[in-house]
Amino acid sequence: MRIVIAEDSVLLRDGLSRLLEAEGHQVTGYPTADELVAALGTGTAGDDLPDVVVTDVRMPPSHTDEGLRAAVHLRSLHRRLPILVLSQYVEQRYAAELFAGDVRGLGYVLKDRVADVEEFLDALQRVATGGTVIDPEVVAQILARTRSTGLETLTPREREVLGLMAEGRSNTAIAERLVVGLPAVEKHVTSILTKLGLPPDADDHRRVLAVLRWLEHGPTAAQPGPVVTPPGGVGTGRPTNGARA
Repeated sequence: MRIVIAEDSVLLRDGLSRLLEAEGHQVTGYPTADELVAALGTGTAGDDLPDVVVTDVRMPPSHTDEGLRAAVHLRSLHRRLPILVLSQYVEQRYAAELFAGDVRGLGYVLKDRVADVEEFLDALQRVATGGTVIDPEVVAQILARTRSTGLETLTPREREVLGLMAEGRSNTAIAERLVVGLPAVEKHVTSILTKLGLPPDADDHRRVLAVLRWLEHGPTAAQPGPVVTPPGGVGTGRPTNGARA
């Protein structure tokens, strides 16, 4: 694959580049969001586009949301450009903005996920092929902050199922993970969608919309902080390489 990385940290950018090149990928790196947009903005199309873009959220000059805004802008120009966003923290309001439109080929992963090479490569491949990946730790953080959006009506098992849905797992993969029958999972998914006001239909992306409810309705005034996984929290398990959406 042809991969573009936008990351201001030289160590992380070079480390990712070496990792991906060792896997046989062609990598181009940029230290700022402006350079990323200049390289892939207006006038770039078709075969000139990379297979996937990996970008940080906080980049120069203000180190706030330049990377995210660049991602949103590029998606407005190239609707199907796969983008995987890396963040040090759970940037709740930024994640909501990123997933406001078409969610195919989008991912939001915490940077410490990169420490697990296989899981990072798996997430990258899934985004590049049109999948949606939301880090389960992001989901757990947002779930803990959410109030009065219908999520409080979910049972502990339904929350666990929703956390696995956020990882991009199919009903079959969820059943295997929880060691339950497929009909039981289907019943939980139907209940989740109904409680959140998202009745199930032929649109598979209703599943993603259920997860985005967490992103959309959490308190936007919350200050971002280091990720802390609640002891025994649901939806925090890391995806296994054997399960695919």
